[in-house]
Amino acid sequence: MDAYREFVRRYEDALGTILPAPYPRDFSPPPMPAANAPVALLFSPHPDDECITGTLPLRLQHEAGARVVNIAVTLGSNPARRPQRVKELENACALLGWDLEIHGWTGLTPEAIASQEPHPQNWLGSVVEMLNRWQPRWIFYPGEGDWHPTHRAVHQLVEKALPQAALRSPPIRVQTEYWQPLTAPNLLVECPPEDLARLVAALCCHTGEIARNPYHLTLPAWMADNVRRGAERVAGPGQPVPDFKFGTLYRVEPGLPQGWKAIMSDGTQFCS
Repeated sequence: MDAYREFVRRYEDALGTILPAPYPRDFSPPPMPAANAPVALLFSPHPDDECITGTLPLRLQHEAGARVVNIAVTLGSNPARRPQRVKELENACALLGWDLEIHGWTGLTPEAIASQEPHPQNWLGSVVEMLNRWQPRWIFYPGEGDWHPTHRAVHQLVEKALPQAALRSPPIRVQTEYWQPLTAPNLLVECPPEDLARLVAALCCHTGEIARNPYHLTLPAWMADNVRRGAERVAGPGQPVPDFKFGTLYRVEPGLPQGWKAIMSDGTQFCS
């Protein structure tokens, strides 16, 4: 039993780690996108969602030269925290090397999105305008069944805006998960340790949130469990676990584009 107790003790100690405030100089500078770089729009219901679901955007940035634009849809439900959350969000996106658009809408619920009444904040028109302006190659947004009502509202809003946008080519739609697993994920993306370290550091910029709930310390464990689930959810029951430790699950629609690979029984990894 001693070996098992020691394993659990070390795990518990790791979850009590005090991480220092991140400094961008501690990481290699993010790549600068080219002027004509393809755009990945990441619709984040709350500040910090960009870090939690950011594996694939980060890899597209590094490996496909993408320009990642984080759309901060809301600034959370606590008005007193919003000014600080703006600063935290700016620091996180600077560390990741991502562009940032802050909208900070309030009252965003599935019921409000479903209403036929136009909203004073013009949510739908604003998202259509963003799509037209950025002409994204990739769009990231929460899955339909995500538990949190703001996440579900963002899903419905993006789905409602897409048919109204004047897009030159159909974007690759990538649904994310966090509060609720995706019903049918079809892509498991490896998060290399260096990328995971950067995402954890960016999450540490959200100081007020991780003080309330230190989920920055459990992000690696969540990604490890994604690999456990994803090996069989994507490749099929009984398939072997791939040879990497950390990953994120996504639902890509209308399907995996040419050149993208889901986790298969031979351990094939994501490639851009």
